[in-house]
Amino acid sequence: MKKILAALAAGLMIGTIAASHAKLPAPPPKSDAEKAAEADKAAAAKAKETADLGKAQDKAVANYKRSHASMSSKK
Repeated sequence: MKKILAALAAGLMIGTIAASHAKLPAPPPKSDAEKAAEADKAAAAKAKETADLGKAQDKAVANYKRSHASMSSKK
């Protein structure tokens, strides 16, 4: 039983070492169309994030003004 476990452990260690040295092949280069599509997608995502940020900031300002006005009237 101990021999089986030792052989299994040795096999696992050898397999782990061999897998850690393996390298994946480099991805194929992108064409100009793929690069342009990726740039358009990134620009659209950035525009959406900017619009969302503006909406969130407007909402925060409105909330601040509303709560600040009600606090100052309580004094």
